[in-house]
Amino acid sequence: MDAPDPRPAPATHSRRALIQRSLAAGTLAATGLGSSCRSAQSAANPPDSAAEDSRAALDELFSDLSDQSGGTEPISSAERAGRRERLAGLMSRAGVDALMMESGATMSYLTGVRWGHSERLFALVALADGKHFWVCPAFEAERARLAIDAADGPGGEILTWDEHEYPFEPLASALREHGTQRLGVEPALRHRFVAGMQESFGIQNVVTSTDVVIELRGRKDAHEQALLRRANELTQQAILAASEHVRAGMTRAQVAELMRTAQQKLGLERVWTLALVGPASAYPHGGAHQPPLERGDVILVDTGGSLHGYQSDNTRSWIFGAPVPGRVDEVWNVVRDAQKLAFEAIRPGRPCREIDRTARARISAGGFGSGYETFTHRLGHGIGMETHEDPYFDGGSDVILAPGMTLSNEPGIYLYGEFGIRIEDIVVVTSDGADHFGTWQQSPASPA
Repeated sequence: MDAPDPRPAPATHSRRALIQRSLAAGTLAATGLGSSCRSAQSAANPPDSAAEDSRAALDELFSDLSDQSGGTEPISSAERAGRRERLAGLMSRAGVDALMMESGATMSYLTGVRWGHSERLFALVALADGKHFWVCPAFEAERARLAIDAADGPGGEILTWDEHEYPFEPLASALREHGTQRLGVEPALRHRFVAGMQESFGIQNVVTSTDVVIELRGRKDAHEQALLRRANELTQQAILAASEHVRAGMTRAQVAELMRTAQQKLGLERVWTLALVGPASAYPHGGAHQPPLERGDVILVDTGGSLHGYQSDNTRSWIFGAPVPGRVDEVWNVVRDAQKLAFEAIRPGRPCREIDRTARARISAGGFGSGYETFTHRLGHGIGMETHEDPYFDGGSDVILAPGMTLSNEPGIYLYGEFGIRIEDIVVVTSDGADHFGTWQQSPASPA
């Protein structure tokens, strides 16, 4: 055996190793790097500095990652104006005179305006003639103007209502003045507001406009696809970067924190992570028992974030720190085959349900049961400004695939008491088939 090298390790390497050991020991999240790597001055900091120390240490682990969000342009106000114009045409063809929505993805898609939810109605009403107006509590009107009349804002009149009167009668009167006979409501509009409008405007005059919204947002244009592609590429890059710092003894929360930090360093916002370890990976969304990571465990990481309002969502399953067991290799390859066959089945004109059935048939042929026996959830969901949105790859969906639709392709096999495998990538329907964002996972030996 060679004698140990007496030379000290480079400072960066040594500090990174210490940070990784602190993570694995469970000390980093709670107390920063611990007293062994704090100076006397930092050790004297007040307790609130511990979280800052922890964040700084994690940032240092990923010092080689930099913000990549500037490489893509956000959606412009001109693009949003074009969307409102397109919506007017869709409403006219659907026989709807107005579409009402509260704050959420559709409102942001059309205007860029965001507003918190409360018991008070704040809404956008888009008219089939291309105009629009807002519904706002009177005491919030000036604040709303800051967003509505901003340099890149959509403008529009504001219909206000006072606390004693509720919004429904004033809104019904305004709709009649605009000649509205049939009011469509965005599917995400809360029931209390739908019911209020049905009472004031007539139950027969208020309809849910799911098909209009799917047609409006379901097919992504070239700019949207570019944002989704880049967001998913960055998430995959972050998963790989974070996996290099995973150590035995870590909890699921610590693994998740690595994934979150790496994505934020790359410029993604609102990052979320589900990290599952060992037998807990057999529960698609995790279970109560989450043991520390050991070598030879399956790691399942499902994670994503937002780039200029567009979402990523990727899942990777791999063996940590050991050769891949035969059972895991078998299951992983069946799941990967199911994903590949589903991808190859995607093309315009096919109903979404057929793609789900294609993946499910491969898992059944692999000996892992039929139906939902081990593949316990749908194949996938639409993705855009929301992580989950229409359309969906499920066995009951009659939605016909069309170019520009973007969805997740995420088959899985879950064996309770053993492990679970899920692989997820985002696909886009093209004119003659499909494309995918990023790169496919190559084997269960790593997330790459």
